[in-house]
This record gives sequence, structure tokens and C-alpha cells, in this order.
Amino acid sequence: MGKTYERITGRLRTFIEEQPLFFTATAPLSGDGTVNLSPKGLKGSFAVLDDRTVAYLDFAGSNAETVAHLRENGRITLMWCAFQGPPTIVRVHGRGEPVFRDDPRFPELLARFPDIDPAPHGLRAVIVVHAELVRDTCGYAIPYMAYEAERDLHARRFSREDDASLDAYFTKKEHIATSLDGLPGLPLPLPPSTV
Repeated sequence: MGKTYERITGRLRTFIEEQPLFFTATAPLSGDGTVNLSPKGLKGSFAVLDDRTVAYLDFAGSNAETVAHLRENGRITLMWCAFQGPPTIVRVHGRGEPVFRDDPRFPELLARFPDIDPAPHGLRAVIVVHAELVRDTCGYAIPYMAYEAERDLHARRFSREDDASLDAYFTKKEHIATSLDGLPGLPLPLPPSTV
């Protein structure tokens, strides 16, 4: 049923690049801390950087749990499910880090996402994940679901923001600068945009 792989190549790479949706899971070190599970989408916001490294764009939202957990301990799991075609689930367990807008690596990483304009989405960081364990399993219990289209709501909402208003939005939100458990989240004030 399940297999372990050394690298993200061939069939695995094709599969994860074709999925319109994936999930991220992180947790703080504290045994009673809040586990976070987030859906990620937006076509063009995910990239395989090499056969052991993937990345995705972290956009404006209501909290910054993933960023906070990665800053504390780096542990992350990404998961893709086949809702169409052969039943497959792929998980990448690894170490991640948020690369913020003022990091010297940011422009080079951003260039790896040529199929999306990050400007209208309130881009906060690029999340880079180094795979330590790559596994696939059957998706026999995953239902068939049809992909219809991308939603435009996120871009419509955040395209109204410039750096100053986006920083003000993040500052007033309760769980952006700190996580639900009080861990450091998104560094504020928000560094100026390079896009």
C-alpha cells in the first residue's frame, strides 16, 4: 500500500504539481499547544524547487499559525489527495522556514512562481520545506470531487491593500504577530513589498 521515497521525482512530482489543493500541518513544541491544519490553493502558488525541496507562497489571512510554528520548531507536513483519477495520497514530512519579504533570498524564491501575480494577495512570505520523509498511500476512502474553478475572492479582498494598509490590517488582527499559543508569528511592521 504505502511506499517511502528518497526524492520528489517522476510520478510523485507530477501528481503534487497537478493538484489544485494541498494541506499543511504544524504544531508547537508544547504538548498542550494548538495543532494547525490549513488548506492551500491558488493556482501557481506552489513549486517544487528541487527533488528534496518544495515551497509555497504565504498570503494574507486571519492568522499566522504556520509561520509561528515554523519559527519555533520548523516541523511541517504537507499532504495532497487525489479527488479525481487514481486514489492517491502523498505526504511530505520535513523542516520548513518562512522566508520573509526582507530576506535576501526572497526575490530569487519569488521568481520560482512565474504563473501567479502575488501582488493582489498580500504576500507575506515564501514557505520553504526541505523533505525528510516522502510517502504515498492509497486514497481508497477519498471521495471523487470535481474541481470547478479558482475563487477570486482572496485577490479581490487584498488587492485593495498597499503595504501600509496591509500592515495596519495585520497589526489589528489578534493572531498575526503572535499565534494562538502566544508564539512569535509574522514580524511586524511588515517589510516593504518587492513585488
